[in-house]
Amino acid sequence: MAEYLFETDEHRELRAQIRRFASTEIAPHAHEWDEANEFPRELYRRAAEVGLLGLGYPEELGGGGGNIGHGLVASEEMVVAGKSVGTCVGLGSHGIALPPIVALGTDEQKERFVRPVIAGEKVCALAITEPGAGSDVAAIRTRAERDGDCYVVNGSKTFITSGCRADFITAAVRTGGGSHGGISLLIIERNTPGFTVSRKLHKTGWWASDTAELAFDDCRVPVDNIIGDENAGFIAIMMNFVTERLALASQCVAIAELAYRESVAYAKEREAFGKTLAGFQVTRHKLADMATRLAAVRALTGEVVMRHLDGEDCASLAAMAKNASTDMCSWVCDQAVQIHGGYGYMREYVVERLYRDARIYPIGGGTREIMNEIIAKVEGY
Repeated sequence: MAEYLFETDEHRELRAQIRRFASTEIAPHAHEWDEANEFPRELYRRAAEVGLLGLGYPEELGGGGGNIGHGLVASEEMVVAGKSVGTCVGLGSHGIALPPIVALGTDEQKERFVRPVIAGEKVCALAITEPGAGSDVAAIRTRAERDGDCYVVNGSKTFITSGCRADFITAAVRTGGGSHGGISLLIIERNTPGFTVSRKLHKTGWWASDTAELAFDDCRVPVDNIIGDENAGFIAIMMNFVTERLALASQCVAIAELAYRESVAYAKEREAFGKTLAGFQVTRHKLADMATRLAAVRALTGEVVMRHLDGEDCASLAAMAKNASTDMCSWVCDQAVQIHGGYGYMREYVVERLYRDARIYPIGGGTREIMNEIIAKVEGY
């Protein structure tokens, strides 16, 4: 597998470790878990044992240290060796739910919520999107009214990854006026009266990860569960977006890498008109184009990660990487299905799953159109 620009021997060792875990613990069950629309909860504990859940988190909280580069390398191996995007996404939902607590939470919050997730004992999710507010985060309407030592929460959330099984969620709620300045982040625990999973959502892709619609009906949440200052949640949410978009870009690279590998193997084995598919120039050129686009996006994503780690403001570049990666991934998966022919349309083939999984990426983490607005604003037109 080609490497990112930032990779060192440490990253290579991590790759090998996660590859062993994914190939033995996930790959043999990938199709079964996808069809079941979930994977066993025990997998969180096993992932924690190999240090997967603690990547990028402080050692004093039970994490393994490292940075976004380590997380991206591990995520890629999870997809490529594990052959299940949904499982990778479900196991990694803490990657967007915990950072606000780590960055802005109290010591008590970190011990109570961060440590058990890293240990694989609890599951968490990020809850921002609502039925009437997606990319426009400032438009959220879920309300949290102060009442003594509690916030009373009313509203709903949707498209929440790991929302069905989460022990707690990091939720964006409105505590102030009707704009971005009135948003706070609140930790809401599963056993809170009035907090319900309205329904489990059925998706085009990512089948192995559960996705929920959540409802809050007079949920009384302790004031101690607010993350950072009241009405300062919007900034915390924005802080999360660069790393989230780079993670999504990396997942697209991983999906395309797997689709490409599956296509190469199939083209070398499948025969038509007396020779393998790889014996036809048209097939070889398809594979060459797939490899070229994949290499270009891997290079771009790796460069943006390096700049981000150097402290550069990479909001625009991260948006570029996300758009470039989603375009490339969708195209590569489409070509993979075409190379597989009728078998590429069958659910037991990996490329069929990847084709479906790829469709969410131009939407999730900020739509393609929102990414272009970010780019346009930074570029000044």
